Amino acid sequence: MAPGAPIDVFNGGDGKMATIIAGYSKRAYVTFLAGTGDYVKGVVGLAKGLRKAKSAYPLVVAVLPDVPADHREILNSQGCIVREIEPIYPPENQIQFAMAYYVINYSKLRIWNFEEYSKIIYLDADIQVFDNIDHLFDTPDGYFYAVMDCFCEKTWSHTRQYSIGYCQQCPEKVKWSVEMGSPPPLYFNAGMFVYEPSRLTYDSLLEKLKNTTPTPFAEQDFLNEFFKDTYKPIPLSYNLVLAMLWRHPENVDLDIVKVVHYCAAGSKPWRYTGKEANMEREDIKMLVDKWWDIYNDDSLDFKPEDSVPEGDTFSRSSIMATMPEPPMSYFPAPSAA
Repeated sequence: MAPGAPIDVFNGGDGKMATIIAGYSKRAYVTFLAGTGDYVKGVVGLAKGLRKAKSAYPLVVAVLPDVPADHREILNSQGCIVREIEPIYPPENQIQFAMAYYVINYSKLRIWNFEEYSKIIYLDADIQVFDNIDHLFDTPDGYFYAVMDCFCEKTWSHTRQYSIGYCQQCPEKVKWSVEMGSPPPLYFNAGMFVYEPSRLTYDSLLEKLKNTTPTPFAEQDFLNEFFKDTYKPIPLSYNLVLAMLWRHPENVDLDIVKVVHYCAAGSKPWRYTGKEANMEREDIKMLVDKWWDIYNDDSLDFKPEDSVPEGDTFSRSSIMATMPEPPMSYFPAPSAA
């Protein structure tokens, strides 16, 4: 249970708990899309999954300029709100990212500027929502909510945690000794999080990025550093990273999992072959099949009557909603890109 979060927030699920915050309260789900590749299928699947879960809020897709018109049309046809953003690159450096494409993920920082919404749940495009999670919008304001990550993958081999076998998912197995000083701060997976857009936070993020040396996990490391003092963990069921199934099976209960993150190598449902490591597991096959069941369900395609009336999301002043975008900031692309 997230420290400081009321227990009824995590017992909800009917999407009816919305409260009107002084002034305005407008919520949305947001995802991110770049390039001409097949991740658009992930976004379509996510839109249909949210619809099946009877979410009361829209899905906004933050797209980079290189997302083609036909992909945008597909997203519009599925009821998504398509919003173009400009890319952000980290300061020039020689860092080798854990994955080369991570460099473009800094562009996600633009979503802190979506001030027409008072609270947002961000979801990566390779995530599927299998149960209603609208109640997360009712978490207390002023905090950054996300699910704790795992330090057991080889991609963490550069860290002290990995070298001694310590993982925050099972801290009792290998304890962090007093001789090593303070334990590392709790570290979250940035594929799913709950946050409050703010121009002040947005400006602070971009300013800090100018003076931050990029690290292997790119924007995830950056966000962990930026929000370390306001981060509150939420249960694993809100972002099941598939590697947890074999790294920490004792922590996973598939019967209560609401959100699945298909980020393990070979697990993207629309690319799945079953040939990569761990992809032959029956639980993986079941979760891939569940994704396809939603994606292929024509009854979940967007229909005009599915639109969320503006009043149902407690919109603030239309004057604020129509304010122009502020000037964009740019950073040169790193040589590792």
